[in-house]
Amino acid sequence: MRKIPLCIPYTGQEEIDAVSEVIRSGWYAHGPKNHEFEEGFAEYLGVKHAFSMNSCTSALHLAVEGLGITGEVILPSFTFVASANAVITGGARPVFADIRYDTCNIDPESIERLITPQTEAIMPVHFGGQSADMTAIMEIAEKHGLRVIEDSAETIGGTHHGRLTGTFGVGCFSFYPTKNLTTGEGGMLTTNDDELARKVKALLAHGIDKSTYEREDQEKAWYRSASRVGYNFRMSNILAAVGVEQLKKLSEMNRLRREKAARLTELLEDIPEITPPVEQPGNTHVYQMYTVRVAEGLDRDALVRGLNARGVGASIHFFPPVHHMKPYREGRYRQDELPVTEKVIREIVTLPMYPQLSEEDLVYMVESIQSTLAEIS
Repeated sequence: MRKIPLCIPYTGQEEIDAVSEVIRSGWYAHGPKNHEFEEGFAEYLGVKHAFSMNSCTSALHLAVEGLGITGEVILPSFTFVASANAVITGGARPVFADIRYDTCNIDPESIERLITPQTEAIMPVHFGGQSADMTAIMEIAEKHGLRVIEDSAETIGGTHHGRLTGTFGVGCFSFYPTKNLTTGEGGMLTTNDDELARKVKALLAHGIDKSTYEREDQEKAWYRSASRVGYNFRMSNILAAVGVEQLKKLSEMNRLRREKAARLTELLEDIPEITPPVEQPGNTHVYQMYTVRVAEGLDRDALVRGLNARGVGASIHFFPPVHHMKPYREGRYRQDELPVTEKVIREIVTLPMYPQLSEEDLVYMVESIQSTLAEIS
């Protein structure tokens, strides 16, 4: 039986050599490779500042805290719980908006309905590799004087009308192994705001304004007084070395994901029970996930179990939505009516997607879907 996992990181000898180089150097903690990774990432996005961290969750947290947001932040409930957790740990309160059925991205009309005098920010979560409608979202933000924090964990390299996600507001990225660029664990915060950059730089490293690497050539390199209370959200030099090499491959990895996704969509055209993902006009989808919908009345869970039994690593993202989870349910936090979210969570299936997928893998995946559907219909 063929085995097709949900995702396989696209790494090679370059990453191995880069890690070996760092280990031989003896500089394991936050260091020169972090600076190289940050400079490269900022150049790739075309922004002034980029800060490597231990996770996207930490980046989201520091975006909220660094901007001084203590009121309400509007975000989708259809997301990984880290998005909402970061709003709370950063000192604010989440408010849950509905999503659009076609893209599973936050619905601008739902955002508008939720705005009150307590609203301070919008946190669009770019779903699965595709940008939210940032044109509409930025218009809403400007109209109401709101900050924008982009959870771009799943959309590294995706664009909206030619502009990369993470460049509209404060960008927050994840480098988890399932993402388009991976360091194993890790994240990045990007911004053009000099004041926010100054705060974030200190907050991510215990409130100390200069890193050990930056102090190395100073006369009193041991002097490390904190200017504020901070955290240890740093990424190691070892993981940053992986990031440097992954960044060089990002455009090629995204090209391959788009190529594989297009072929999979073509192969699924003759299965009426399955609706492939759509690429919204004006967007470049980079397919961090390839999500399909099953026809109403079909046993979605049975389909996923059947695919898993055939070696296809299908899964479901995201179930349950955040507003169903214990810390967030029972009216503790405001929300819009969420009928689209409730519908999507019953229909969505995530299929394997990564650059190394072969034509044989894609065909086997589709044949497995057909076989499973024949069993459960």
